[in-house]
Amino acid sequence: MAFLNTSRTRAEQYDAVVVGSGAAGGMAAWALARKGAKVLMLESGRNYEPPKETPMFLSFADAPLRGAGTPEKPGGFFHANIGGWAMPDEPYVVRSKSKGNWHEAAPDNRMTTDQNFMWWRGRMLGGRTNHWGRVSLRMGPLDFKPRSTDGLGFDWPISYDDIAPWYDKVDQLVGIFGSKEGLENNPDSDYFLPAPKPRAYELLLQRAGKKLGIPVVSSRMAILTKPLNGRAACFYATSCSRGCAIGANFQSTTVLIPPALATGNLDVLTDAHVREVTVDESGKATGVHFIDKKTGREEHVSAKLVILGASSCETGRILLNSKSNRFPTGLGNSTGHLGRWLTDSTGSGLGGRIPILENIPLHNEDGVSTMHTYAPWTPTMQKAATKLGVPRGYYMAWSGGRQMPDLGSASEISGLVGNSYGSKYKQEARRYFGSFIDLHARGEMIPNEKSFMEIDPEKKDRWGVPVARFNFEWSDHEIKQAAHMQKTFAEMIEGAGGIVSKAPESDGRKAMTAGGSVNHEMGVARMSASAKDGVTNPWGQLWDCPNVMVADGAVFCSNPFKNPTISILALAWRGCEHLFDEVKKGNL
Repeated sequence: MAFLNTSRTRAEQYDAVVVGSGAAGGMAAWALARKGAKVLMLESGRNYEPPKETPMFLSFADAPLRGAGTPEKPGGFFHANIGGWAMPDEPYVVRSKSKGNWHEAAPDNRMTTDQNFMWWRGRMLGGRTNHWGRVSLRMGPLDFKPRSTDGLGFDWPISYDDIAPWYDKVDQLVGIFGSKEGLENNPDSDYFLPAPKPRAYELLLQRAGKKLGIPVVSSRMAILTKPLNGRAACFYATSCSRGCAIGANFQSTTVLIPPALATGNLDVLTDAHVREVTVDESGKATGVHFIDKKTGREEHVSAKLVILGASSCETGRILLNSKSNRFPTGLGNSTGHLGRWLTDSTGSGLGGRIPILENIPLHNEDGVSTMHTYAPWTPTMQKAATKLGVPRGYYMAWSGGRQMPDLGSASEISGLVGNSYGSKYKQEARRYFGSFIDLHARGEMIPNEKSFMEIDPEKKDRWGVPVARFNFEWSDHEIKQAAHMQKTFAEMIEGAGGIVSKAPESDGRKAMTAGGSVNHEMGVARMSASAKDGVTNPWGQLWDCPNVMVADGAVFCSNPFKNPTISILALAWRGCEHLFDEVKKGNL
């Protein structure tokens, strides 16, 4: 598969400029280029070519520090990421927990105890699609109407029926394995690829789920289990987080950008740091200002349409910085909703060990690099949780078995073998390796007024662009949910015949992930049924400026426990086709 990228030359005028190159930006460029629109994609990070750069056949022993994370590579040396939670050239500001004042976020990709939000930026072509978890869960009917269901949060101005045809299109393009289960609010697909069989530890967790009334079913992952659209099936080489040289998993850099370039209608400019959207005196967008990182020069590109798919908070930063006489507080901010209602998925985890899996004979545990099964949340489970004061749910996932060992594996084993060393240590390591399991969950956060982003009045990045600052707080809803997760983890581990590594936390504050650390930040430019209630219309167009479309998770009205990527893909495709039709009709 040839991978193409353009030079730094570009046209004087484009039909559309797309900011970002991940799920939203990649889909927008692909959808519009196929329609015949002349498109320029701007990516703040460097070029990235998976066929050349993916270390698919190297063990951790082949990497510096045995593959451990560093400030520059927080996910590990082989992780397909450039960027992270902290970048020296692009700081951001957060609210202090203890003093309530603003301060610059920690510069080393680690959250301090006094920091209340972490902001991940991917600075590479394809963005987070190069290393995401590939969990591909459709939002269900109840997820689009949460306020109508329990009185909390906000309803979307669209329904599941509006987006279902676009989910179908995404499934056929991307390739998602799974199984039809008929579970309420967990929509199935007619286009699932065959799901891989459960591994031994997953069968034990499935047995535990039956005891507890918790369904354990095939995962739904954007990984090919048979060839699709010219892409080869996964052959179980290494972790998908490294990227995929053969395109067996979904990455914008293998599935969307190459065919878009092949149309001849797409130009790509990397190292292009967008500052703002420009508008004329009538308030219509004319293009974007950006800084060419390679030269340091500020430049402008003219376009009839502007598509923002830079990731939720990056899109929020660009819009808030897009100030003019007509839009003095930022483009799309006439009602004050821009930057508000920031959410992230909740998370928690608990580990354990299953003695029956010790010293078992070597056997084939091949499969995709992540879980083959998971535990979805159902309305029946929600009814029980609501009685305990937990209004929104979560799904459970896990890891275990004889995956490629790393430093984490060594620490788990060392905690059991005590002072053993030499041949005795090796014997004990063989005994325990493969008997460990780790459970984690991703849950829904309900939007609250204390979680938001804005522009810092003083701090600027290396290129003189005002930076974002964040205030973020979990509510009691999420704290109680995390405690519920902990209790359920322990029940699942023990139901599988296992022993928990430590007692589950009864205080959710002590167990839950930090805000932003799950990398599912959403909702700062939410769509709405009327202009007074949000930032964009149901198609993602700014109410204040209809030739600007927000294609990423910033438009989300709620942040369900379903990982957002395939919903972003579906919404971006739907919105871009609508935008193209509006141009043809002369409405834009």
